[in-house]
Amino acid sequence: MDFQMKEQYNMDDLLKIMEILRSPEGCPWDREQTHQSIRNNFIEETYEAVEAIDNNDTDLLKEELGDVLLQIVFHAQLEKEKNSFGFSDVVDGIVKKLIVRHPHVFDNTVVSNSDEVLVNWDAIKKKTKNQSTQSEVLQSVSKALPALMRSAKVQHKAAKVGFDWPDVSGALDKVTEEVCELKEAIDSGSGEDRMEELGDLLFSVVNVSRFLKVEPEQALSNSCDKFIRRFQKMEQLAEERGAYMASMSLEQLDSLWNEAKIMDHSQLSAVE
Repeated sequence: MDFQMKEQYNMDDLLKIMEILRSPEGCPWDREQTHQSIRNNFIEETYEAVEAIDNNDTDLLKEELGDVLLQIVFHAQLEKEKNSFGFSDVVDGIVKKLIVRHPHVFDNTVVSNSDEVLVNWDAIKKKTKNQSTQSEVLQSVSKALPALMRSAKVQHKAAKVGFDWPDVSGALDKVTEEVCELKEAIDSGSGEDRMEELGDLLFSVVNVSRFLKVEPEQALSNSCDKFIRRFQKMEQLAEERGAYMASMSLEQLDSLWNEAKIMDHSQLSAVE
């Protein structure tokens, strides 16, 4: 095996390691992998890096960024073996893109603030991707994104050509309208109708989040954390009283939930 052990490794060493792992003398598992088989690994590692950012954990972030980088190197190696492209081509591509999309840094374009930077970025992106209509811009938003995130991006891009409510009140009214339509679908519609109306309701809620400048993905994640925290308090209360939640009535559980909610509010207020 042609690899030198060191105290400190660099990018070339990582590329060499990946090449060795994929070689006939390397690792059986790594040799078996394809883009599709490690697709979810890429997503998982990215979210773990995001969690490190959310937790302000720099040591963990360093580790998780390495895991994300490994995924990039892995995918590039798979293509290198097919003589399609390699890691250097990936680097070349992103460097050229950054130069083209920052004419105020690498050319003579003048901007006065970050808003103008974003306007230029969108215009350059649309031109380089040969997008002649705003519909093509909307279609370019990745379908692999989490649905809340994709909804927010689609709505944001649609708003750039004026297709938007004047203020949040219109978006809130739309939520009320979609709730009514969902109720009608529940009462008389098919399963397909219910799915469609539920999707419309979620889409309209995302629209409200955009006006509030709140990331819907983060807001929902925070609500998940809050639910789990309060559910745990419910279990603790039930255990302290010698009760089992599974055998309690809905009214008893609801009462327990309200107690947990009050406790949660009190503890958060004390921290603040």
